[in-house]
Amino acid sequence: MLKHNAVSHCFFYGPPGSGKTTLATLIAKELNKPFATYNATSFKIEELRQFVKSYENTLFQPIIFIDEVHRLTRTQQEVLLPIMESYSAIIIGASTYNPFHSLTNAIRSRSFIFELKPHSATHLDSILDKALTYLKDNRNMHIELESQARDYLISSSVGDARAMLNLLDAAISSGESTISLHTLKALRPYALHDGASESQSHYTLISALIKSIRGSDVNASVYYLARLIAANENPEFIARRLVILASEDIGNANPNALNLATSTMMAVSKIGYPESRIILSQCVIYLASSPKSNTAYNAINAALASIKQGCVLEVPKQILPDSSSYLYPHDFGGWVEQSYLTQDLDFIESTNKGFEKTLNEWLEKIKGISKNKGAENA
Repeated sequence: MLKHNAVSHCFFYGPPGSGKTTLATLIAKELNKPFATYNATSFKIEELRQFVKSYENTLFQPIIFIDEVHRLTRTQQEVLLPIMESYSAIIIGASTYNPFHSLTNAIRSRSFIFELKPHSATHLDSILDKALTYLKDNRNMHIELESQARDYLISSSVGDARAMLNLLDAAISSGESTISLHTLKALRPYALHDGASESQSHYTLISALIKSIRGSDVNASVYYLARLIAANENPEFIARRLVILASEDIGNANPNALNLATSTMMAVSKIGYPESRIILSQCVIYLASSPKSNTAYNAINAALASIKQGCVLEVPKQILPDSSSYLYPHDFGGWVEQSYLTQDLDFIESTNKGFEKTLNEWLEKIKGISKNKGAENA
């Protein structure tokens, strides 16, 4: 598109420091078009209209760049539609959030959406070389990096080029001609993490945790828990998800899993970080190590689906309130054969995993007793 001077409306999304703003600036420079930048957090519709209007009777088609585009309200997005429709300006937006969730269908249908990935270590290494060359050629600054310092600049930035360059700039400001690992760690003691404050990262990490526990990978489970804790994720949120998983993915294969998860939720509501990390870790290891069954999850979904499809049965007379024909199971040793439905239904696809096997054996036993008695009576 750039080669043919026919770039369309675009939205870039990806993590911080992946080059979204830089790419928009390069496009404007390549096309030699007027370029205006806005931030959705302080975006004013009238300013945008005035800017577009100033180029109405000219040969120039401006480029409008809007950062943090996910913060635009629906009304603000609707203002962009006639501009995009008439191509009186090219709209380029950037966001750390997936625009498929934050932009309206009308906006998305008129634009291209590109995802920018975090920079690889090789990419960061190349960017670092260019930065050092720029300083030498344009600022007459000969900056040396210790080998370990160079590695730390790259590894601790976790794909974020801006963060790497900011750390380099801060280290240069210390006045040292040779930048050491000690200097860098004094400025940034730990590697960056993407945090759970951003919606995309928040759900990505909790999803990875749940899937790792479901897959019984204990080390992966603890790792994603650590990522969430390092990002200062609310421990109660993590615990609530663990309670749901204990029932949905473990269920009666290990009924104690729900007890432990519920206790974890109660404990972390009273105890914050850093101690609650230990409680969460214990629970995660236990859940990941437990046998898995989604019988309860499938059963209730199947029952609800049947009701939505019209399976609404009368309650049998013998189990209505105050029924004189109701057989009290405890008077018969804990179980007695009687109908609880007016027609046979089967929602349970039980497994033989963990304690679920014991439950199945009990059901088979009492049903077997009933069959044997029936045969004897016959």
